[in-house]
Amino acid sequence: MDTSRLTVNEDAALSSGDEAYQRIRRDVISCRLSPGAIVTEPALMAAYDIRKTSLRIALTRLTQEGFVRSRPRKGYQIAPITLRDVEEVFTLRAQLEPLAARLAVGRVDLDRLRDLEAACRVQHPVLQLNDQIDVFMDANKAFHLAIAAACGNARLHHTLAGLMDEMSRLVALGFGVQKTKPEIKHDHNAMIAAFEEGDARRVELIARRHIETFQAMTLEKLYASLAETGAAIPVTGPGSWR
Repeated sequence: MDTSRLTVNEDAALSSGDEAYQRIRRDVISCRLSPGAIVTEPALMAAYDIRKTSLRIALTRLTQEGFVRSRPRKGYQIAPITLRDVEEVFTLRAQLEPLAARLAVGRVDLDRLRDLEAACRVQHPVLQLNDQIDVFMDANKAFHLAIAAACGNARLHHTLAGLMDEMSRLVALGFGVQKTKPEIKHDHNAMIAAFEEGDARRVELIARRHIETFQAMTLEKLYASLAETGAAIPVTGPGSWR
């Protein structure tokens, strides 16, 4: 038996599976795959032009992350967005992100933050609105995670990265249906100024205020979207759809 050929085939399958995972994951986060929707393997294979092996590698990883869940004899369910999700994501961000910001004082790359802040404000009129929201959220996530990465705590950075992905789903659902982009006003620049001054307390306060303001804005859009579409967010958490 030619074991080298088997290894090459296995590597190719894993590579294709990783690509499928990245594509499907992005569509889950952007809500192009609607929260709560039931999807089947044949439909996903056709939509993403991928083989069953690659799809199953992708679905295994997405299931482990909680973005999809197997539904026997039906297929897979895209994780719904619940009221508990909204509360937990913003509660954790409000506790952890100000801490990360305080720890990042004197460590974070200010030039990098300025570049990312500028990227958040770039207009992309040629793109569809959902794509504009994606571009904004990518830049916004990069801004916040640049701070988290500089805090010196790898676990804190990893946790915040996951929370930012979950928050992106809330933003996509709320702002996408309302056909408007999020606005960050001047909080990023205020945070950069506080970092420049080395004022850890002010950095922490601005980070918390920024999250609380964004939470209120996101909830407003989210509930407006639900009222407009006639949908309802389940009140309970993931255990309710097992």
